[in-house]
Amino acid sequence: MQISLVQLDPVWEEKFANFRKVRELLECSRPAPGGIIVLPEMFSTGFSLDLSKTHIAGAGSEAAFCAGLAVEFASCVVGGFVDSAGTGSGNFAAAFSPDGELVRYQKQRPFTGAGEHECHAPGSAAAVFRWGGLTVAPLVCYDLRFPELFRDAVRLGANAFIVIAAWPSRRIEHWLTLLRARAIENQAYVIGVNRTGNEPKFSYNGRSVIVDPHGAVILDAGETECVATAEIDPAAADSWRGEFPAVRDFLSSCGPS
Repeated sequence: MQISLVQLDPVWEEKFANFRKVRELLECSRPAPGGIIVLPEMFSTGFSLDLSKTHIAGAGSEAAFCAGLAVEFASCVVGGFVDSAGTGSGNFAAAFSPDGELVRYQKQRPFTGAGEHECHAPGSAAAVFRWGGLTVAPLVCYDLRFPELFRDAVRLGANAFIVIAAWPSRRIEHWLTLLRARAIENQAYVIGVNRTGNEPKFSYNGRSVIVDPHGAVILDAGETECVATAEIDPAAADSWRGEFPAVRDFLSSCGPS
């Protein structure tokens, strides 16, 4: 299966400009049908905490845009955006197939270091979707620092994770190390998609990667805006879990759900 990482340099708080950028990037590096296309956290605005700029529903929403991409490219599309969450707003990762929305996951750990918790309500549960032989759990940025969130998804059957992010360059070694750690401890593919470029408070240098279930980096997108692609074997995670018992032992220790 082909995985396409859209490492974007978003225009600050300009949704429709970013919709155009994403489509142009994908048209220049057209993904193969049937794969997964991944966009970063809050891809259409940058990591803005101004809800008047980020939380705009309706026909021009990010959900509608991602759903349209899924149809256009005959693929699964995963993207991040702000949307309604109960009585407030949440930071979401959502997956879309050509037939419609597959799952919507609400970031469980808003980044308190930037004050995100003051405007985005936290989610409360893992979520998974199935695509091409994978059971995939989406997570968002700061979630990566909390391994228990990944374990919750493993209990739901996850054998792959997609982590979308706006992860600053000054902590990029944390990003790379934690992605590999989550892959090793969960014997799973981990697909990490970060943004690049600058915005008012943070600078970003990409380094979107695909990590295999053994912790090996099989794709590194570098630091510039691009679409980077790689082929993965959907059966590899389950095969490794069958050979080596770490996840099996974790699940057996949890007892009945």
